[in-house]
Amino acid sequence: MRILILGAGKMGSFFTDLLSFQHDCAVYEIDPKRMRFLYNTQRFTTLDEIEEFAPELVINAVTLKYTLSVFEQVIPRLPKECIISDISSVKTGFHEFYEQSGMRYVSTHPMFGPTFANLGDLSSENAIVIKQGDYMGRIFFLDLYKRLGLNVHEYTFDEHDEAMAYSLSVPFVSTFVFSAVMKKQDAPGTTFKRHLNIAKGVLSEDDTLLREILFNPRTKSHVEGIRAELKDLIEIIDRHDEEALNAYLKKIRGNIF
Repeated sequence: MRILILGAGKMGSFFTDLLSFQHDCAVYEIDPKRMRFLYNTQRFTTLDEIEEFAPELVINAVTLKYTLSVFEQVIPRLPKECIISDISSVKTGFHEFYEQSGMRYVSTHPMFGPTFANLGDLSSENAIVIKQGDYMGRIFFLDLYKRLGLNVHEYTFDEHDEAMAYSLSVPFVSTFVFSAVMKKQDAPGTTFKRHLNIAKGVLSEDDTLLREILFNPRTKSHVEGIRAELKDLIEIIDRHDEEALNAYLKKIRGNIF
C-alpha cells in the first residue's frame, strides 16, 4: 500500500519506522531538516510530490493545531479513493470535518505517547479506533495496533471525547496544580522528582492540545470534582480529624488498588 505520513515529528517518525518495510511510504514535511534521519521512505516537501505519489492511505501526524488545516491543503491533491486518517488525542470538530470532506476516513488515538511510553514495548499501552468511518481503514489500524500488542478499544467520536475529558483533564489539571505551587528543591525526594518529571512531560505538550483538553465541554465537571476533593481534604487538615483522614485514605486507596 502507498502510505503518506504528514509530519516528521515523534509520532510521524514512529509510524514511518513501523510501516516503511511493509509498505511504500512517503513523508510530507515542510521542514526538510526534520526528515534527516528517516530511513527507507520518500521525503516530500511539496504538494506536487504528494499528487504524483497518489497515496492510498494518509496518516496525519502533525500537531493538533495544524491537523485540519493540513488536511485542507492536502485533500485536493489526493485520489478520491484515498483514505485519510488522524491520530489526534483530541477530536473536537473532526467528525464534522470528515463527513463534509467527501473522503473515506478513519480516526484513531494511539494512547502510548510518545511523552512517557516505551515505544519498544507497547504491551501495556492502549489505542482507540473510532467506530465511524471507512471499514477497510478501521481494519487496517485494528490489525496494526493488535500486532503491536496494544489493548485496542472501539469508541464513537462522542465516546472518545467523553473518555478523554476524564483521562486527560484529571491528570493534566492535577499536574497544573503541582506546577503552580512548586518550589525548587536542592535535595528533592523520590516522589517529588517523579511528579516533576511528569509535569515536565505534560507541559512540553503543544498549547493547542492543552487548550482543547481544558475547553472540552465535559472537562469542567471533572475539574470541579478535584476542587470538591481538595475542599474536603483541607477541612480534614484544619480539624486534625484522624478518623476522617483514615476514612479518606481508605476511600482513595479503593479508587487506586
